[in-house]
Amino acid sequence: MNNDRITNYIQWLEANIAEQKYGESPESLYEPISYIMSLGGKRIRPLLVSLSHGLFSGNHEEALKPALAVEVFHNFTLMHDDIMDEAPLRRGKATVHERWNENTAILSGDVMLVKAYDYLLDLDPQILAKVIARFNRTAAEVCEGQQLDMLFETQSSVSKAEYIEMIRLKTAVLLGFSLELGARVAKATDAEVELIRRIGENLGIGFQLKDDLLDVYADQAKFGKKVGGDIAANKKTFLLLSALEKAQGDDLEQLQNLIQTKPEDEEGKIKAVRDLYDQLGIRELTEAKVKSYFDQVYHDFELLPRKHENYYHDLKELIDYVVYRDK
Repeated sequence: MNNDRITNYIQWLEANIAEQKYGESPESLYEPISYIMSLGGKRIRPLLVSLSHGLFSGNHEEALKPALAVEVFHNFTLMHDDIMDEAPLRRGKATVHERWNENTAILSGDVMLVKAYDYLLDLDPQILAKVIARFNRTAAEVCEGQQLDMLFETQSSVSKAEYIEMIRLKTAVLLGFSLELGARVAKATDAEVELIRRIGENLGIGFQLKDDLLDVYADQAKFGKKVGGDIAANKKTFLLLSALEKAQGDDLEQLQNLIQTKPEDEEGKIKAVRDLYDQLGIRELTEAKVKSYFDQVYHDFELLPRKHENYYHDLKELIDYVVYRDK
């Protein structure tokens, strides 16, 4: 992100995250929390909370604790996801369960969920119950999405609609809640809260669909992980589901044979599947789907109030970053 103001927001968040104390004893319970929170990342979700609040109030700093609540919750889900995925690395560093052990990672993650609630306790009592109810619903939906993602691994048939609903739950609802939370704390109207929540949800769906696309077609020099990793792992993505839907005859038979195996020649498999995608026009089809969600984001964004013009432009800059990222 080249915007100096966005960079300043991130530095403000990082400084405040570094100052957080999650508990003292036993150290082995709390040290993993500080560790995973220090690993960085794009901080998209707390940025969305802060800038949404600034848009409606003119002061992003008043949303610090709600922003921390969302970021701590997000990292809690990552900690538990890493256990389920048996992932050795998170942002290039050892995952918590690798550096400590699985039981510690589970318990430390549980404490993070509790801490997320702590950050919300200072909210105005007039909105506290509403915020907690929406947070609870969002947290449950994220878990629903993760469960669906795991079920899809062994499910023989998954529709594109089912896949989009899964990524809406697993990824998009938390982006929607982040924008909703900032607006709600800033005392935006119910209509404004619903509008900005919808912006976040469509942004999240587009974000994940673009991630699927980048996994196949990104520049390896820029991409943070192996290009073609989803193909190698036979992961059901929007691209694969579209190809299975569109392929016929020999193409369909070849694709089904490729995704039912994990050959020694992994690069050959990735190239063969990518060639089939190219032949079937899957890249263009996926790009059009991504564009449809991002177009809706920009359409709705134009409907937001511009009372605090600087935050309006900064939030749009952040959205532009998500939309146009190439890694």
